[in-house]
Amino acid sequence: MSTFKAPKGTYDLLPPDSAKYLAVREAIAAPLRGSGYGYIETPGFESVELFARGVGESTDIVTKEMYAFETKGGDRLALRPEGTASVLRAALEANLHKAGNLPVKLWYSGSYYRYERPQKGRYRHFSQVGAEAIGAEDPALDAELIILADQAYRSLGLRNFRILLNSLGDKECRPVYREALQTFLRGLDLDEDTLRRAEINPLRVLDDKRESVQKQLTGAPLLRDYLCDACKAYHEEVRELVTAAGVVFEDDPKLVRGLDYYTRTTFEFVHDGLGSQSAVGGGGRYDGLSEMIGGPALPSVGWALGVDRTVLALEAEGVELELPATTSVFAVPLGDEARRVLFAKVTELRKNGVAADFAYGGKGLKAAMKAANRSGARYALILGERDIEQGVVQLKDLESGEQSAVGMNEIVAELESALG
Repeated sequence: MSTFKAPKGTYDLLPPDSAKYLAVREAIAAPLRGSGYGYIETPGFESVELFARGVGESTDIVTKEMYAFETKGGDRLALRPEGTASVLRAALEANLHKAGNLPVKLWYSGSYYRYERPQKGRYRHFSQVGAEAIGAEDPALDAELIILADQAYRSLGLRNFRILLNSLGDKECRPVYREALQTFLRGLDLDEDTLRRAEINPLRVLDDKRESVQKQLTGAPLLRDYLCDACKAYHEEVRELVTAAGVVFEDDPKLVRGLDYYTRTTFEFVHDGLGSQSAVGGGGRYDGLSEMIGGPALPSVGWALGVDRTVLALEAEGVELELPATTSVFAVPLGDEARRVLFAKVTELRKNGVAADFAYGGKGLKAAMKAANRSGARYALILGERDIEQGVVQLKDLESGEQSAVGMNEIVAELESALG
């Protein structure tokens, strides 16, 4: 047995369960690819300063959860804790916003890292699929992303999730609310770290999950009561567009999300079957992030959906995904000549799009047929010396047990027809 184990708070994806994760990623990405979003991939680590500026120096992500390190060359880097800042950095560096076609619509899939207390649904290494629409301020864009995420989840068969929706205002109306909230928070019995956070970004305190803090927040001023007319109108249009698309949501005036860069529209997908880690994804508008990281004004909106938590949500609802068979045909050669002939036939099947595997290792008939049954294949191809002399191969239906001889030159067409 190996003396090494996966690091604490991480996991390995292994067959057959890994097929579910691949299917979830594909289902989330499919609506995006059909809506003008192009794929982007960024490095697994970035400058620490990128996340400090973008995510926010007062956030738990930056102060407690980032895996930060110094390179031999003296650069301060961090494993990426989220995707938006990296994607926007890459888009700005490549001048995608100058190509003349805004918004720049991008989607991505990858691993992210946060030093958190491990528990079910919360890992130190996790997987997300995300989408960003960069460079346009339009309620229809916010609505589009919410609708596409809803479409992705429903295509997987998920039904018991809820969409929470709120507006965080903008640079015009949020300062007034910020002052009112800070005045309220200063009157509470909070620890020094929380009070310090309240002075830097008081909205972060509303996102504090500790019961001792949440109890004191009863009666806290709500941002919706401080929204300017422009933010009210913007938010109402988002609500109307989402509703017209048949997507059900809940207004949640206390929804903040854990990142400093959000403005106006913010939303979260939650699943009540996951216990304390109920958020399966979320996002919102981040109109000032580009300027925070040294770029021009580029109003943008996006989301990230957790692959790990989506799989847990599917399990909580008892949803079984229809996964394609990894192997449709399993070849069983009996003898060296049969091995050579049948291996060539397997290669031909694969070239014609038929998933095929082979009894490697010189197994006998009994062991090879056990391997065929374990593979999940629908059909087995069995070839012996007499079959070679007759120019046929034995085709066995592993479900019904029926077996028949098929001409060697006809087997590919026969299997393509049988497998549809």
